[in-house]
Amino acid sequence: MELAGRVALVTGGSGDLGSAICRALARNKMDVAVTYAGEKERADRVVAEVEAAGGRSWAIHLDQSTINEPEEVVASTAQHFGRLDVLINNAAWNIGIPFADLEALTPEIFDRMYATNLRGPYLLSRAAARPMKEQGEGRIVNIGSIGGLHPSSSSIAYSATKAGLIHLTRCLAVALAPGVLVNCVAPGLIEGTRMAARLPDAIREGALQRAVLRRAASVDDIADQVVTFCRSDSTTGQVLPVDAGGVFH
Repeated sequence: MELAGRVALVTGGSGDLGSAICRALARNKMDVAVTYAGEKERADRVVAEVEAAGGRSWAIHLDQSTINEPEEVVASTAQHFGRLDVLINNAAWNIGIPFADLEALTPEIFDRMYATNLRGPYLLSRAAARPMKEQGEGRIVNIGSIGGLHPSSSSIAYSATKAGLIHLTRCLAVALAPGVLVNCVAPGLIEGTRMAARLPDAIREGALQRAVLRRAASVDDIADQVVTFCRSDSTTGQVLPVDAGGVFH
């Protein structure tokens, strides 16, 4: 799919990885809607970066753990730009709870993780599928996690919801074919982000030791892979780890 002039909605676009994805899309001459949950100033800075690259941009609040906001944000974005071609389900929530500490992983925490990391992307994808199908094509890229492929992450709930997102990717690829292609990037440890700061030290060190490249994943590499999935016309239902080789262990 030719990306120039297309419109993308990036959830969590104000965050560390989300902003890198927004910049990568802007370099490909796309217009970008940037969602934020609590820090509009960060979102406004990303908007300015996209506009400096020559694209249109817009910051919009999104709490994707709610039932109604995902659909409202998708509809508002499509109305604001006149179309919607790409959805990047990047926003997520995590909290560091060792796997063995089952008592600390309360029903309330698990439910919030599920609502944000799995139900939210489904509702956003469900809403985005409408304009994409009307236009005849579209792309959805989910940001999963190596923790969804292996039982190691910030918490059991995070791994379980990211595993669900990975399989949701495959199911949506079947449901929305042939016009809308759906893929997933599964990052490993990304140093220097707020999400990584919530990881238990043992998980962080273990990820670095397992990586055959002996370093964390690159934010820019992840963003570039998102762009590749957006551009592809023949790839759907796929999950690609970007984890500096840790998946080989």
